[in-house]
Amino acid sequence: MLANDDVSVALRGGEVHCLLGENGAGKSTLISILSGMTRPDAGEIRVDGRPARIDSPRDALERGIGTVYQHSTLVPALTVLENLLLGETRSLRLDVAAARARLAELGAMLDVDVEPHAVAGELALGRQQQVEIIKALWRGSRILILDEPTSMLTPQGVAELQKVLRRLKEAGIAVVFITHKLHEALAVADRITILRAGRVIGSLAASELAADPPEKLQARIVQLMFGEEARVVADVAELQVELEGDAGQVQTELAEAEALLELVEVSARGIGGSDPGIEAISLALREGEVLGVAGMDGNGQRALAEVVAGERPASAGEIRLYGAPVQRLDVSARQKLGLRYVTDDRLGEGVVTALPVSLNLVLKRIGQRPFWRHGRIDQRAIDRQAQSLVETFDVRTPSVATRAGTLSGGNVQKVVLARELSFDPKVVVFHKPTYGLDLRTTRSVRDTIRDLAGNGGAALVISTDLDELLELCARILVLSRGRVVGEVENGPKAGERVGELMVGAGDVVAA
Repeated sequence: MLANDDVSVALRGGEVHCLLGENGAGKSTLISILSGMTRPDAGEIRVDGRPARIDSPRDALERGIGTVYQHSTLVPALTVLENLLLGETRSLRLDVAAARARLAELGAMLDVDVEPHAVAGELALGRQQQVEIIKALWRGSRILILDEPTSMLTPQGVAELQKVLRRLKEAGIAVVFITHKLHEALAVADRITILRAGRVIGSLAASELAADPPEKLQARIVQLMFGEEARVVADVAELQVELEGDAGQVQTELAEAEALLELVEVSARGIGGSDPGIEAISLALREGEVLGVAGMDGNGQRALAEVVAGERPASAGEIRLYGAPVQRLDVSARQKLGLRYVTDDRLGEGVVTALPVSLNLVLKRIGQRPFWRHGRIDQRAIDRQAQSLVETFDVRTPSVATRAGTLSGGNVQKVVLARELSFDPKVVVFHKPTYGLDLRTTRSVRDTIRDLAGNGGAALVISTDLDELLELCARILVLSRGRVVGEVENGPKAGERVGELMVGAGDVVAA
């Protein structure tokens, strides 16, 4: 199967060209070819109308192609200026004064103010992204590739990025904008190309984008992306023209419901410099509720998830399940009470990649009947259970004997979900449940979360994707530096209020 099959795309200076398509559609391969990470087997790349061979990232940079990846490539301990000067080999001595002037020049071009001596790791994600863009332009890039640039930004950060995009267009830069979020694509695109199964399935020119209303454009793009299955994903948040919190779409009459999970002034220590831990967190998760936790990555989300699951000890406070304290219970004991944890590290922690799908699906029940009898494994019983779960959760695998590490990211996530949501779960902690998944799998995972709550369970959804939380949750807590800094009820302007709390604006309130 070809990752890219006879793909032709034209990038023009002063335009934002959006690439849309599911995971596996060929976007990443196309970007890898342009950035020099992958060599094409056939076809031709032309820069300024002349054939260009791009065999390495250095070749791409020399031809004016810069890439800003989804995850930051800045060295956190270094300053902005030091990050920009990394790899500078044009002279024996670094010209710091000239570098400062160059930074000021690019900052003025983008209309952003970046302090050259600020430590990169201490900058907000939106500011880090601006530095990444400046870094890509540092050596004169005229084509800029932005890979999922809004995946972890606040609404305010998205607005700042859109301003930067306008300045890049004014400077004649050609921008490639990759996103899963259709409403963002329609807001910034001058041209759209849709990929499916490695081929260009359709495109929209600037004149078409300007002539048709957003609703018509959305319907056309969704049809091109998904064909006959367009209806299956039509209501996923990432495809909406405008996403606004709507309390009517989520369960809001939960005030009288029983609290299944409670945290009372819970603290837990961090691990390493990038993990701040949590401090004095209190929350109540009620029966039938999907409670969201928003925040920029690295603000205590992992510590919160692990302390609830029992993987990290609480240093203070009390954790209650059905009203009884459980902070002294281990992971296994909490699982027997119906508490489950779906980790964000699906490959490193969620599954044992070398083991088959079947064993991964019963990992939490080692030694238990009917899968173990008299100390011996009953492979037939395991395989029967595994096959049932594979069918129920639509895990795409050649067989239950296939090694879990060979599956796609979406199917690995389904294996983790199938394991954690079987055997009568009551309260489930989801950490970035759909991160990096295509829209079809995203829809499936979110439906699973809704079903859990609808059947009398409860879900704590920790996510950096605000669209996801607005789609699922009636209430959203905002986490910053390991503390809850506010609570927002879903509804009009909820996204803006969450964004303000994420970046430190406003008092600690319950909106």
